Amino acid sequence: MPLGPVPSTVTVSVVIPVRDDSAHLRRCLGALAAQTLAPDEIVVVDNDSRDDSAAVARGAGTRVVFCGERGIPAAAAAGYDAARGDLILRLDADSIPAATWVASMVEALKDTDVDAVTGGAVFHDGPAAGRVAMARAFLGTYTAFAVPALGHTPLWGSNMAFRRRAWEDVRAEVHLDPELHDDLDLAYHLGERHRIRHVPGHHMRVSSRTVEPGRFARCFRRGAGTVFAHWPRDFPVARWVRVARRRAVRPLSEGAR
Repeated sequence: MPLGPVPSTVTVSVVIPVRDDSAHLRRCLGALAAQTLAPDEIVVVDNDSRDDSAAVARGAGTRVVFCGERGIPAAAAAGYDAARGDLILRLDADSIPAATWVASMVEALKDTDVDAVTGGAVFHDGPAAGRVAMARAFLGTYTAFAVPALGHTPLWGSNMAFRRRAWEDVRAEVHLDPELHDDLDLAYHLGERHRIRHVPGHHMRVSSRTVEPGRFARCFRRGAGTVFAHWPRDFPVARWVRVARRRAVRPLSEGAR
């Protein structure tokens, strides 16, 4: 269920997990420095990088958290745990947010019925003529795969945000397996008790390296593995019914408070 009234003034943390990606990270941090609404802190999680990613993050004035447990799930969780803001915004090192990104996510979370939001993106590299179409095809495939499994909107780690209290509510349930998708896994747990909403608009650009054949195959394998990790309890029909029942009784339970 929703977590109650939102403070009139919220604090914002941006979390970026990174491993050996300093060039992309430098550009991402430059874009975050140009936000129309500046976050209160940026937490860069160094996932045992061998390059100068941590030094780049420190040089940009961010707070660096070290995570020695390999994999995005563990690194992302370490960042969320370390975040001090009321709202936690997440993107990846190869993401380039538009100047309005932070403001758009904060605005979307003013809706007290929503505890997590996610958005789309276009590619910032690759063949110029196909960047928008390729990104839509990639995200469309992910959505077509994830929505039937979840029974609601999925989260996408390159462009998402949620309330810190919502993270604390599900923290003990998330998987830290490096072979699973942390964003899809988080959507399973948050979507059980919290509403997730899609934020329209072009607020994010990401690298097209995700659709390279080897990476895409690994991405699909991890997506399937994440779904199967939640079975049999979250077998689609059973999950749809459970989520629908929770949402059906929510207005009554809210009115009774």
